[in-house]
Amino acid sequence: MSDMTPPWEQGVFAALKAENLADWRAYTDHAFVRGLGDGTLPEACFRHYLVQDYLFLIHFSRAYALAVYKSDSLEDMRQAAATMDALLNEEMQLHLRYCVQWGLTEAEMAQTEEASGNLAYTRFVLDAGLSGDLLDLLTALAPCVAGYGEIGLRLASQGGADIAGNPYRDWIETYAGDGYQSVVTAALAQLDRVASARIGGDICRSGRWKSLSKTFGAATRLEVGFWDMGLSPNHAG
Repeated sequence: MSDMTPPWEQGVFAALKAENLADWRAYTDHAFVRGLGDGTLPEACFRHYLVQDYLFLIHFSRAYALAVYKSDSLEDMRQAAATMDALLNEEMQLHLRYCVQWGLTEAEMAQTEEASGNLAYTRFVLDAGLSGDLLDLLTALAPCVAGYGEIGLRLASQGGADIAGNPYRDWIETYAGDGYQSVVTAALAQLDRVASARIGGDICRSGRWKSLSKTFGAATRLEVGFWDMGLSPNHAG
């Protein structure tokens, strides 16, 4: 993707990001992210984050299942189902690879108590989908799927040759890799397609723009809170 404009710099997502740029930068350039990039993040912080993120992905998989239900077309149903499959059968494997090193089983991870930051974020997204339509749900989901793609590519490019010695290399390479990047591209293309079908024309001038931007901004701030949670491994919140 080095010779192409990244999907998060195009279309509806780019407009939402520009409208919430301060929150977006706080999310994608968080201290937790910088610690991943240079390998200085304490292992206890990463371990706490990763177990919580495993639980997070379970709920996000449910959100994409809801997106299947909310879809008006087979194309959107298939896209939402494909993203759910990537979460359940690919992304969660990254978490399991790390946790095996720490002697944690999948069953033990699934029984871990959810931190308050995790509860707040996942229930916000599910509520956006249950109370709104597919566009509301995809807007709430977008900061997660696109943000990790953007972060992964940036950290991979910044790490250069030094990434070989980074304890978080597997995490970085997963989100910078072609497999995950294709998930981002497809998910944001779906956001564009659904916005066009439901709103048409210039989304920024539509009556729904303020509400969609508010949802996107809230989800982005909840991502910041998730990183904050990761930096506090001994605090339930």
